Amino acid sequence: MADYGPYEHITVEVADGVAEVTFGRPEKYNALDTATMLDLQRAFSEFRLDRSIDVIVVTGEGEDAFSAGADIQQYAGPSDDHDPMQTERQDLFFDVYAAAKNVHAPVIAKINGYCVGGGLIFAMYCDLRIAVDEAKFGVPVTDIGQIPTGGSTYRAAQLVGEAKAKELVYTAGMIDAEEAHRIGLVNDTVPREELDETVAELVAAIQDTGRLAVKNSKRAIDAAMASPDLETAREREAELWWEQFATDERRRLVDEFNEEA
Repeated sequence: MADYGPYEHITVEVADGVAEVTFGRPEKYNALDTATMLDLQRAFSEFRLDRSIDVIVVTGEGEDAFSAGADIQQYAGPSDDHDPMQTERQDLFFDVYAAAKNVHAPVIAKINGYCVGGGLIFAMYCDLRIAVDEAKFGVPVTDIGQIPTGGSTYRAAQLVGEAKAKELVYTAGMIDAEEAHRIGLVNDTVPREELDETVAELVAAIQDTGRLAVKNSKRAIDAAMASPDLETAREREAELWWEQFATDERRRLVDEFNEEA
């Protein structure tokens, strides 16, 4: 087992190929302040180096919130007081969001309550999102005179479509878990008492496949989503297909399948 931490504002537990990350600061609804984001940056940098990790699960401490987003106190005051720190801070935040998308292992957002602002942005960059049926979602940045950041305008439109993304941003409104599921923002919603089991079953299902094949599938799908056209996506997919075909994992699993047939 890799030696992770210590961290100040998150906890990380790694065992049996699964990394579990928990946002701290439940008294602040697990707000993602700069110190928390620096902890996350370090954690995902360590995950990137640990190829034994099959799945990463991210959640919030307590039962109130996955994360209520940024700590708004860090945005107070005239813009001159924030220049150039705030621009560089937003670059840092994007790097952390992108790290969840770009890390080799699938990342599951285990959404246990409010998932708002920066918390929702982080969840959108995860591969899969499972939420309690009482969770609430929103991007209320226009309420504080700001616009979405962290590449979230692109990512939100990618997930739920342009019209719905604009509605969520323009109105600064909140939606419930049922609506989030309907529009494709989350993969599933479950009662709170079933959240742990549902995510554990999802993790087990991922680990019960070709684990390297899952990681290379993530690379192929992400490359396809970023491709300008089908042919470009197909070329990258073919490269990754052959890379996976050349693995011992592929040979072993094909042999096992044929022996059982």
